[in-house]
Amino acid sequence: MRKKKSIAYQKYLVESLKDSKEAAAYLDAALEDSDPQLLLLALRNLAEAKGGMAKVARAAKLNRVTLYRTLSRRGNPTIDSLSKLLDAFNLRLAIHTK
Repeated sequence: MRKKKSIAYQKYLVESLKDSKEAAAYLDAALEDSDPQLLLLALRNLAEAKGGMAKVARAAKLNRVTLYRTLSRRGNPTIDSLSKLLDAFNLRLAIHTK
């Protein structure tokens, strides 16, 4: 009997984030945590799932280097860049009551 091979978590995550509903739920969960570093990590993972930073930067009409900096650990995205990025992911930010 063959052993079942495990899939590395990052590879599994990136693959699952190709689904728009999964991506939306993932970003929503990151926002609920209220840790800006977690949101940046989630956006980086989503960018990887959507074809990488260069492809996402083109789709979002953002400079690739700027996008790398924006989503870095020390990044601080503006509402404009976040909006463009979410638009490239075919997602939008919404506010709900608790």
